[in-house]
Amino acid sequence: MRQHETQAEAPHTPQPPVGSLAAHRQRAVSTTVSGLAPDLDADLDAYEEAQADGAPLPQGRFLDRERSWLAFNERVLELAEDPATPLLERANFLAIFASNLDEFFMVRVAGLKRRIATGVATRSASGLQPREVLEMIWARSRELMARHAACYHEDVAPALAEEGIHLVRWQELTEKEQARLFTLFRNQIFPVLTPLAVDPAHPFPYISGLSLNLAVVVRNPVSGHRHFARVKVPPLLSRFLEASPGRYVPIEDVIAAPNHLEELFPGMEILEHHAFRITRNEDLEVEEDDTENLLQALEKELMRRRFGPPVRLEVEESIDREVLDLLVRELKISEAEVYPLPGPLDLTGLFRIHSLDRPELKYRKFVAGTHRDLAEVESASPPDIFAALRTRDVLLHHPYDSFSTSVQAFLEQAAADPDVLAIKQTLYRTSGDSPIVDALIDAAESGKQVLVLVEIKARFDEHANIKWARKLEEAGCHVVYGLVGLKTHCKLSLVVRQEGETLRRYSHVGTGNYHPKTARLYEDLGLLTADPQVGADLSDLFNRLSGYSRRETYRRLLVAPKKLRDGLVSRVHKEIQHHRAGRPAFIRIKVNSIVDEALIDALYRASQAGVPVDVWVRGICAIRPGVTGLSENIRVRSILGRFLEHSRIFAFGNGGEPEVWIGSADMMHRNLDRRIEALVRVVDPGHRAALNRLLDTGMSDTTASWHLGPDGEWTRHATDGDGGPLRNVQEMLIDARRRRRGTATP
Repeated sequence: MRQHETQAEAPHTPQPPVGSLAAHRQRAVSTTVSGLAPDLDADLDAYEEAQADGAPLPQGRFLDRERSWLAFNERVLELAEDPATPLLERANFLAIFASNLDEFFMVRVAGLKRRIATGVATRSASGLQPREVLEMIWARSRELMARHAACYHEDVAPALAEEGIHLVRWQELTEKEQARLFTLFRNQIFPVLTPLAVDPAHPFPYISGLSLNLAVVVRNPVSGHRHFARVKVPPLLSRFLEASPGRYVPIEDVIAAPNHLEELFPGMEILEHHAFRITRNEDLEVEEDDTENLLQALEKELMRRRFGPPVRLEVEESIDREVLDLLVRELKISEAEVYPLPGPLDLTGLFRIHSLDRPELKYRKFVAGTHRDLAEVESASPPDIFAALRTRDVLLHHPYDSFSTSVQAFLEQAAADPDVLAIKQTLYRTSGDSPIVDALIDAAESGKQVLVLVEIKARFDEHANIKWARKLEEAGCHVVYGLVGLKTHCKLSLVVRQEGETLRRYSHVGTGNYHPKTARLYEDLGLLTADPQVGADLSDLFNRLSGYSRRETYRRLLVAPKKLRDGLVSRVHKEIQHHRAGRPAFIRIKVNSIVDEALIDALYRASQAGVPVDVWVRGICAIRPGVTGLSENIRVRSILGRFLEHSRIFAFGNGGEPEVWIGSADMMHRNLDRRIEALVRVVDPGHRAALNRLLDTGMSDTTASWHLGPDGEWTRHATDGDGGPLRNVQEMLIDARRRRRGTATP
């Protein structure tokens, strides 16, 4: 693995022995770190090993994570089923549900099957045996897929037709429309099709994961023999083809039209055809310890990914039994993994329908504005980010605050500023045409030291990340791929700037990826700051990621895998002590997922002690709230909507001096044990208050949300006692930004 040192040279000083306290003190930019506070965990030492009094916690206190994930996707489906959701957004949620389930089977189900097959699967924290979990997944996913298909056929598609958007099948087309599509077929589809026969001379073909296929049965009119053939639907063509204005037909219907299939099998009789789709194991396995070049190893593994074993077979419910038996036998898949559905299959194609220019059928358009703390800075053209940060920290809340005029502008100004000496950046996911990557390349080409920590193992973005990692290297950036065995998931940016006789460090710590496109769809937080403690912490952490460093404690950061879990558990224990002493105490957490048993047990202990615990979770939650004697002081809420709730917040009452953290980490084993994650402590009192107000709003009974019960069931609360709609937290935040610009809803 290639690693490059980018830190500016400094006068040599004697190095303290590794393991001493002095070895963990900041030395990189000595002119800016004098007077820094000691490591932030120094006052928590007494709580590190603290154990709350009480009896052992009961068995069965954890909800099953796989069932919880399926419940999350059910909440997505409920948004598609809700007539109050704008119509094209309902179609979009149907597509999101389908896409989510694809990934769930490719990763979670495939991983579970692999562990069962190799004999390494163990009983889950919820108490279920691996086989029980798998059978639960098969049964529950079958129910949800049936609901999904019914929502499309019985509700969304008819409603779209009433609005002039007709999703039709081939037999519903007029002769004129069929003739038009025949021309399209001959000119643009037929040339890229490859029918593959199955007979003694042609073995059953490999069926790639997530590809849509036609199983075609033909008969030789001379010999009378029946033959099977497979036709792959070209994945790069549009899923729905426009037959005439406002009328769309699935591409597989166009391929399977009688006179079209005859073009593929001339001289043969077409007896029947059926659509089917395979989901395969597409998780990656790269043994980094045995790999000299991670980049090359990952590229080889990506080639092998295409040949993972199947974990799900979707077929049209009208499929002939003989054809289905052939598919099951040749694909070596069990009957439990076969999902018969009404066509069309693969409703991720509804993303294409959602993109139609029908704004009246979508959420009202929202364009984020520049954060007011950046817009207030006097400047000739764009806001001077560095001048703003010398005045105050800036707490960003995307997509309500513009990403392009804040984080993107921060890096673009750094790249263009002749006084900037170095930029250090983590990249987990970004777009192929990313202005962030362009800014880093511009900085390197202008002679600045640029270090980029690229996580090329970001799931399903590996190909793209490899491509632009090489692009960065070619431009002169120092590119490293993190630490062996750990994914670099933290969201960090550090800019070192010469200001007179000193160096000043400017930092960004975020909860979301440096991805300008998803920043308009994902709800995330970010802290822009010139605080020397944060700058020193980021310098230490980047040095750890790019070189050799044993530093594990920081001033304003909690960093996984060594300290983040312990730091949060210690703070939970501290809240118990505050509560017992009669001081203000509370725990509030907002995450995507929470399954870590150590943290959950600490929350149970806090609840038993009487500390109120609020958890706002988007996806998986293994907490069982509201259980008498265990968790009656724990409330769990979930909010889904037009934006994907993605930020992570950890707030503590701290005896009347609230402590609030934001960062990249979810409370899952992979985040806490197998990733580099970072939380930053928010110190500005106004920022802490704003984050606590956000948590108050999300957890309020007057806010629309889902409530988790002790049985693991989620109940939607969208209306009040009079049937009126409850507050939508995302729309409230949008309207607040509009009011600032004078464009609020009357």
